[in-house]
Amino acid sequence: MEIKRDRYLQQLIDSQWDGQAKVITGIRRCGKSFLLHTLFRKYLLSNGVDESHILTYRLDLAKDLRYRNPMTLAFAVREKVEGKPGQYYLFVDEIQMSRKIPDPYDPDGEKITFYDTLNDLLTLDNLDIYVTGSNSKMLASDILTEFRGRGHEIRLHPLTFDELYSAIGGDRNEAFDQYMFYGGMPVVLQRKNDTAKMAYLKSLFSEVYVKDIIQRKRIQHPELLEPLIDVLSSAIGSLSNPTNIYNTMVSVNHIKESQNMITQYIDHLKDAFLFAECKQYDVKGKEYIKQPLKYYSEDIGLRNARLGFRQQEATHIVENIVHNELVARGFSVDVGVVKSTEMKNGKKDDISREIDFISTGGNGKKFYIQTAYMMPTPEKEQSERKSLLLVRNAFPKIIVQRDTVRRWYDDDGILHVNLIDFLLDESILQ
Repeated sequence: MEIKRDRYLQQLIDSQWDGQAKVITGIRRCGKSFLLHTLFRKYLLSNGVDESHILTYRLDLAKDLRYRNPMTLAFAVREKVEGKPGQYYLFVDEIQMSRKIPDPYDPDGEKITFYDTLNDLLTLDNLDIYVTGSNSKMLASDILTEFRGRGHEIRLHPLTFDELYSAIGGDRNEAFDQYMFYGGMPVVLQRKNDTAKMAYLKSLFSEVYVKDIIQRKRIQHPELLEPLIDVLSSAIGSLSNPTNIYNTMVSVNHIKESQNMITQYIDHLKDAFLFAECKQYDVKGKEYIKQPLKYYSEDIGLRNARLGFRQQEATHIVENIVHNELVARGFSVDVGVVKSTEMKNGKKDDISREIDFISTGGNGKKFYIQTAYMMPTPEKEQSERKSLLLVRNAFPKIIVQRDTVRRWYDDDGILHVNLIDFLLDESILQ
């Protein structure tokens, strides 16, 4: 089964021969290698590129272990490309596995890293470079500095519902129910039954993500990492902060380590792309609120697996899915806060109301979005509308809900749209 990843493939196509290293980042097993080695390679071959001119090194495989040495990699590529006719493409997988080595000409100086290798290879006019990596701090935050302005990030996410549905088809409601439960990790589609799917997702945490973080971050207390993941998974869509999470772990897990350590471990989970942080933004005050904030799982199926597929709160799951959808479409996403003074029991009371998402596009256009799995009563509908009505600007306001069968505008100009329609139709946010 070949799954289309057109959004990311187009980014690779558009960035060819731009003089920069294309850094494809994302959680491990989300399809980075498939995008590069299958979809993009197929595109290149169909456009006349000779297969011998596509150089491939996969640092997560035993056959390419020696190329974790950045100088060995640089020498091997230069030998094949330098001074040779034609254009070459370099694909390097899981570049964060590259080692730091002593400088043979200055053993006591700074160590040589893959940044040095890529900066060196970028001087070859007949080489176009593409690398993948699974650690945000090592890659994304250093692209502009370490690559001296000659690299940019292409962030890959697990499958959106649209990508998954384009592959499996069928009844879209049944497909979405599967997506709510198993998420969008591509390999899940290859598992033939529920037992195999659940086992695969559970093993990703224990055998891939947790072990990788412990090894690469040199975790001093690995026994804290898994309960921390459980707490974050349970709290998706809820306002929280590292202090609250720490207090929960003290109470439930009886930990004795410092709060700073828990905060550091949360950062490691974010760096591995397992969780995303979403800050609150005061709409009227036009400023960010430092805390509390929200955490969302990069993939809802991984989150469900982490909790043994027991906590199936549809409201929070849908909110997580919509958050991930907005991020995948390239929006900057915040949690909105609207403050107002209202009468309560005959007295004025300062109220803070939440808007699930303020989504800002690259053109500066904003969308204010509320999510609701179901709105069975007028009171529930009014509650969802209240926050949006307090926003006094002309940007679109949208309520995304599962239980509406058509798109319609209410008397206040708020668009009500079916959840599945929203996920399948990007034109709604245009």
